[in-house]
Order: sequence, then C-alpha cells, then structure tokens
Amino acid sequence: MTRAVALHPAGTWPQSAEAGTVTLAAADRHRRRVMLTGDDGAPFLLDLPRAQQMKDGDGLELDSGGFIRVVAAPEEVIDISCRTEAELARISWHIGNRHVPVQILPKRTLRVGMDHVLMTLLDGQGVQAWRRRAPFQPEPGAYDPHGLTDAPAPVVRRA
Repeated sequence: MTRAVALHPAGTWPQSAEAGTVTLAAADRHRRRVMLTGDDGAPFLLDLPRAQQMKDGDGLELDSGGFIRVVAAPEEVIDISCRTEAELARISWHIGNRHVPVQILPKRTLRVGMDHVLMTLLDGQGVQAWRRRAPFQPEPGAYDPHGLTDAPAPVVRRA
C-alpha cells in the first residue's frame, strides 16, 4: 500500500516529481491518517505524524517516491461582497459570532460554505451575496502554522 508520509506546502516540493492528484473538499483536507483515492482511482494511505490542513497545490510525499498534488474541490459556497470597510467589519463579526469557517478574498470579499440560515442573515443585512461553486480554502485556525506563511512578523511589545 502506497503511503503519503509528509505534507509539503505549495511551491516547496518538486512539481516534476508529481505522481498524481487528489481532489478534496475543504472539510476533507484536515486529516492525519485516512485512506484516500487519487483522481486516477489509485488508493493510498495518508499517514502523517499529526493532523494537518492541506491546501490547494500542496504536495503529499509518497514513501515510494514522488508526490501527490492536493487539489481543492469546487463546492457550494457563498461569496459576500462588502461595499465599505465598516460593512466588512460588521459582516465579519456576524460570521465570527456563528463560528463559521471563512476565506478572505481580495476587494472586501469573503467566502463561506453554503448555509441557508447564513444566506438569510446576509439578505437581512443588505449585503451582496452570491451562491456559487468554487474551491473553498478557509482561514487556518489561530494555532496552525501551515497557514501563516503570508502573515506579518509578530509584534513584540516590551514593558
């Protein structure tokens, strides 16, 4: 049985060594150990030392050599376009208050998983929201270093 034993962030693994792809929804991309099936139909065991969040373009290193590229599957989402920073802050607060995973897109736009109750809330708030099918990559948890490669350096405050 082929095993995927390490996760390498997008851009850090040799794409010339790509041996296949696996397409997964956002909810299926946070795993440690599970049987998966590549897009070519070949099964493999994801066998990581700890649960990790896989992102689109990441590489799963195979124990037999080569890598499987992770592909974010299109899924039902809501894209929310905010007209002002104040509207963005207000809607972000409402989404955070519901503990809903969110992806932050350019131009004051947020993406969340499809949720009929949330769609009703957004309609009631008067924001522009569209249902669509698109890859969904929610923000990582506050303690997940894999998603923080674009984050600014921490601010150290001295007394």
